[in-house]
Amino acid sequence: MSGRKHEFPASRYPSIPVSVGLRYPWWRLVAASGAVVVVALFAVSQGSVGIPIGDVVKILVSRLPFVSIEADWPSTWETILWQLRWPRVVLAGIVGGALATCGAAYQGLFKNPLADPYLIGVASGAGLGATIVLVSGVPLFVVGISVLPAAAFAGGMVAVVMAYIIARQASGTALTTLILAGVAIASLAGAVTSLLMIRSDPDIRPVLSWLLGGFISARWSHSAFVLAYLLPAALTFAAYGRILNVLQLDEDHAAQLGVSVERAKLLLVVSATLGTAAAVSFSGLIGFVGLVAPHVVRLAWGGDYRFLLPMSALVGAGFLILADLVARTIVTPAELPVGIVTAFCGAPFFLYLLRNRKTIAL
Repeated sequence: MSGRKHEFPASRYPSIPVSVGLRYPWWRLVAASGAVVVVALFAVSQGSVGIPIGDVVKILVSRLPFVSIEADWPSTWETILWQLRWPRVVLAGIVGGALATCGAAYQGLFKNPLADPYLIGVASGAGLGATIVLVSGVPLFVVGISVLPAAAFAGGMVAVVMAYIIARQASGTALTTLILAGVAIASLAGAVTSLLMIRSDPDIRPVLSWLLGGFISARWSHSAFVLAYLLPAALTFAAYGRILNVLQLDEDHAAQLGVSVERAKLLLVVSATLGTAAAVSFSGLIGFVGLVAPHVVRLAWGGDYRFLLPMSALVGAGFLILADLVARTIVTPAELPVGIVTAFCGAPFFLYLLRNRKTIAL
């Protein structure tokens, strides 16, 4: 082998991020984090009982250790904030960040700008698991623990594992085969879900409410559960950001550059699937977050996955917090499923991406 240096012309590999060698823009992440905090404070202040943002901040600060603030606000405000609104806003932010990050990872892994976190069957599997619990008469709570999220999580994981096994047996985790297997299993799971809904009690509103997503029953424990699965996935994404950049080449060139392609694909698929399944197990199926947020970041700041992944998490968190705010306030005293709000925002953006697909680069 000669010592000639390999070059990869931009014309041949247009999807390689041009910002790979640029300085990491930490200040943008700090600014985006601050924006998400502001959005969260605004969201918890809004509702049937309005609470001034200044009082929201004081109530929040009063809970810090070694801080003493005279309580000049009604005690009911603390109850509203800590038992109703903060758990809901925090869970919405975590779920939005999880879906957006997993969507960005899937887009990089499959080299498809229209990929989303539900690409290989997580959504349909989770929907089937939840539907089985809701229509079968199984107790929704066992020893004080909700069965519904566990069933949704298990359904999503089983669907993806089946797709992965099929793709692995076909040709060593071919990504195209994995997508096709996921589509087939998703169609089967969707058909079974529809059959169960048709044959169930005429009132299928609980099933539809879960399938369209929402945070009406959010609890602090739900956020802790999602974080338990999301943090390992986030660490994997942080470690593999540079490798995702390299994977935008074809697999042979990535291997020549020292990347263990099969290992990288397996870790990324497992991490994205765990994060997505954990998120939808408590939120239901909320579409377009994992599609919109990564593309907003990509169109604004480029496609370096070291920056794209964390920034997508922040954009997704802020977007879903605002969508949940709209869902619970726009038709007061009723409440819309969050999935309807994200669909109204995401569907036009999706059509824009389709129309301008030639201009979109990973």
